[in-house]
Amino acid sequence: MSAIPALSYPEVSEVTHVIQLAVAPVFLLAGIGGFLNVCASRLARVIDRARVVEKLVPQSTGAEHDRLIQEIRILDRRISVVNTAIFLSVLAALLISAVVILLFASNLVMANLGTLIALLFMGSMISIASAFAIFIVETRLGSQVIHIRNEILYHQAEEENGAAEDDKVPR
Repeated sequence: MSAIPALSYPEVSEVTHVIQLAVAPVFLLAGIGGFLNVCASRLARVIDRARVVEKLVPQSTGAEHDRLIQEIRILDRRISVVNTAIFLSVLAALLISAVVILLFASNLVMANLGTLIALLFMGSMISIASAFAIFIVETRLGSQVIHIRNEILYHQAEEENGAAEDDKVPR
């Protein structure tokens, strides 16, 4: 007797039922794909900004140099954080794919894989939830760099001599 269960030939209605069960995880895969697209776009933008700042650092001095070094450190951290979110999202997608495969396999070999399928699905949810949480961290890091310096916020344009004299002439 073989340890591997023999393949069965399920009825069309049974296969249809398995397809119905697999639809929700497949939609979840589409959502994860969208989230991966967002993460990849953010990663590309962070890398582009890091390349610009890297070129500015050697030319800078004083407070501007310190500000650029702080920004490049935050950009480096953001790259790591986004990569972690991407890893966890891909892991979630792989686990969901395994769920779909096992849904069909359990029907074909008439094996009870319900516990394994449930554990894989739970692992996928933990993975994607962790990716979302890490994405929040990345957006917070991104907003740290965006803070506009006070000298820019409160900068006032210098008046030209001619413009100042014109304002004194009564009209």
